Amino acid sequence: MELFDTLSYYMQNAQVRNALIVGVLVALCASLLGVTLVLKRFSFIGDGLSHVAFGAMAISSVTGALVSAWKPFIDSTNNMIIVMPVTVLSAVLLLRTGQNAKIRGDAAVAMISVGALAVGYLLMHLDIFPSNGNVAGDVCTTLFGASNILTLTASDVTFCVVVSVLVMAAFVLLYNKLFAVTFDEDFATATGTNANVYNLIIAIIIAVIIVISMNFVGSLLVSALIIFPALSAMRVLKNFKAVTVCSACLSVLCASIGFFASLLLETPLGATMVAVNIICFGVFSLIGAVKNK
Repeated sequence: MELFDTLSYYMQNAQVRNALIVGVLVALCASLLGVTLVLKRFSFIGDGLSHVAFGAMAISSVTGALVSAWKPFIDSTNNMIIVMPVTVLSAVLLLRTGQNAKIRGDAAVAMISVGALAVGYLLMHLDIFPSNGNVAGDVCTTLFGASNILTLTASDVTFCVVVSVLVMAAFVLLYNKLFAVTFDEDFATATGTNANVYNLIIAIIIAVIIVISMNFVGSLLVSALIIFPALSAMRVLKNFKAVTVCSACLSVLCASIGFFASLLLETPLGATMVAVNIICFGVFSLIGAVKNK
């Protein structure tokens, strides 16, 4: 009863409720394309873009500092104006470069994602960056998410809700094409489907998901929310639609449990959500092993 009373007390706070909404939406959107990424062996895109997003955020911060220096009446630029296009462009480059016969996917990740990390960290230490004496804290927050879930602003919540609705709508509308491209790209191409276009759409949607998740979960941890629910569902199910639905349900459940555990244990939200997903994967792996005996 004391546990429920504590949770009830927290949920009376509007900021906590908003954070829960964002967390569930982020987890749901991340899980929708996780199955496709795993089956198409595109997991490197999610992992690579999570690194690129950090570099994009650093570029955005430096740009904001320069704009403020030249135009004092402008406080800062909207981070998403720069972060979103840079991450989407990187998704296109990763996809194209990963399909290049001379530069395979793993090399593309090393070139673009690790390079973005290095450039981002370098920019954050330049004099033009708006230093607040806590560069290490800024880096940690961007990479692993905010340690306090109440740091979300109203604009963050609105942006996340709008983009999440667009991502879910795109997934529903393109479901049949994504299914075809996922399982037999050659057959889909033979029937008139432009597989390259849909591969590009997948990469762009993943980039958008990572951007909306970055401030909440952290750029390095969001790829785990994309992959783990899909892998867990695949331990016990084989049908594509069943795996997708199960993955979405598991993702929302793990996000909710991680959210409340983070509140009660006072732990970082992103890391807590990933830890719950790891436990879930272990449980479903055991279930799958018993089922297949």
